[in-house]
Amino acid sequence: AKFACSVTCLQFLSGIFLLNDIRKKGSSDAYPPDPFIGGVVLTILSLKLGTIMGDDAMIKVNVIGFAINVVFMVVFYWYASGPFKSKIWSKIGIAATFTMGCLAYANFEDPAKIEFRFGMLITAILVILVGMPLLSLGEIIEKKSTEGLPFPLILSGTVVAAAWAAYGISIRNEVVTYQNLFLLLLSSIQLSLFAIYPNTPSNSTNKKVSPPYNKLKSDSPSKSKVDKKRD
Repeated sequence: AKFACSVTCLQFLSGIFLLNDIRKKGSSDAYPPDPFIGGVVLTILSLKLGTIMGDDAMIKVNVIGFAINVVFMVVFYWYASGPFKSKIWSKIGIAATFTMGCLAYANFEDPAKIEFRFGMLITAILVILVGMPLLSLGEIIEKKSTEGLPFPLILSGTVVAAAWAAYGISIRNEVVTYQNLFLLLLSSIQLSLFAIYPNTPSNSTNKKVSPPYNKLKSDSPSKSKVDKKRD
């Protein structure tokens, strides 16, 4: 449990690299706020699940994760421009409505079924977030390059999923076990792409194609007329 909590906290802190890039650019407008907003939502829902399960490890790690994501979100918002701040608030409103709906559902659901169903709800959200890079699988195969995939985040996510899956097995909790085994599978698939393709642009994308106007110029009527006059 301690190891799982430690690696999860380290994963939460991986957002520092993104915030450092934002600090250097002086603006967060080029980046989506979804990772931080999603982090706040997931930690709140996971905190609720930990409370339902009575799991101290899950409660502690998600309290820390919630605090970290809130701080990151505040910094992200600070570097946003006026128009972009309005978009951030609209996304926060949607996320808040969704979160309150999930928490309300947890309070009215059958206590005998809530642990499994609420766990599956969180799993579905995690699968969407973790599996999102796989939507560009066709492009990765076509370009034969993993450029653009966040290797540090995928690697840390794989370690975290493995740690929590092992923890779920140790406490014999099916929700925690199956949830993280599935996430481990998704992360492993993404991680395997780095073993198959390089993280740099492929040679095919670097090849310079001769401008089409060169061919047009050589076949232009004006040139053919000049050649005929010379003949």
